[in-house]
Amino acid sequence: MGAMRIAVTGSTGLIGTALLASLRADGHETVRLVRHAPRAGDEVRWDPKRGYVDTAGLVGCEAVVHLAGAGVGSRRWTEAYKKEIRDSRVLGTTAVAEAVASLDPKPRVLLVGTAVGYYGDTGDRAVDETAPPGTGFLADVCQEWERSAAPAEEAGVRTAFARTGLVVARGGGAWGRLFPLFKAGLGGRLGDGRQFWSHIALHDHIAALRHVLDTETLRGPVNLTAPEPVTNREVTAAMGRVLHRPTVFTTPAPALRIALGDFAEDVLGSQRVLPSRLLDSGFTFAFPGIDDAIRAALD
Repeated sequence: MGAMRIAVTGSTGLIGTALLASLRADGHETVRLVRHAPRAGDEVRWDPKRGYVDTAGLVGCEAVVHLAGAGVGSRRWTEAYKKEIRDSRVLGTTAVAEAVASLDPKPRVLLVGTAVGYYGDTGDRAVDETAPPGTGFLADVCQEWERSAAPAEEAGVRTAFARTGLVVARGGGAWGRLFPLFKAGLGGRLGDGRQFWSHIALHDHIAALRHVLDTETLRGPVNLTAPEPVTNREVTAAMGRVLHRPTVFTTPAPALRIALGDFAEDVLGSQRVLPSRLLDSGFTFAFPGIDDAIRAALD
C-alpha cells in the first residue's frame, strides 16, 4: 500500500511510540492527537473528556489509530480510578468515532486498540474472536469501549478492534515492570502460576497493527496475541532461562490482593486467547514463542 496520512491517539505510550516510528520509517505521514495546545506541525488538538476533536487537522487522513486510555495497571483500582479507566476509553473512543464519521472524505479504516480483557477469565479454555464476552470490570469496560465506535461503523468506515494481550517489552506496560525484578533475581510466579497469560512481542504487535490497517477484509475484533499462550509458571521459567537468574520467589494470591486491590483478580485470572483472525488472514509471527519474545525485548 502506498504512503498514507495516518492519525494516532496515545502516540506517547509504549505502543504509540513504536507504531509512529514504524509508520514514519516506511514513508507514511503521521498526525498525532494531543491534549495540549499543538506545539508542532503534526499535532492536532483533542479533548476526550469533552468529546472534542479538531477535525480540520484530520482532513485527508486515510486511517485513524486510537490507542489512548488510562493505564490499567498504573495505579490501584479505587472506585475513582476505575471510573477514569472506563471514561478515558468510552469517552475517548466516542469522540474519535464521531470525528471520523463527520469527515468528508472519510478515512478508510478506524483501528481501536482494546484488550483481551473482553473475554474475562477463561480458565484453561482457549478462546478466539468468536467467543462471547466474559464478566467482571474489564470485560464490561471492553464491551462498552467497543460499542463506543458505533458512529464510525454506522458511517460505513471499516472499524477494527485490536484486542491486545500482554505486550512483552522493556519500555512500559506490565512486562516493563517484570524485567527489573527478574534481573535482580527477585522474579517468581504470581499465585499458583497456573493462569494463562496471552502475550505478544512488541515487534509482532506493531506488525499486527500494520497488517490490520492494510488488510481490507479485517473488521471487528482481531486478537493481538501470540499463537501459543503460556501459563504464568511458564513465563517465570522462561524469564529465568533468558535472563540467567533464579526464579525462586512466589507472590501468594492474598499478598497480591493486598498490594493491588481489585486489579489482583486480573493478574491472577487466566486468559487463553488465540489470534485466529490474524492467522487466517495470513499474518506471520516473528516471535511466536515466549523465549523468543523475551529475547526480542532485550535486543
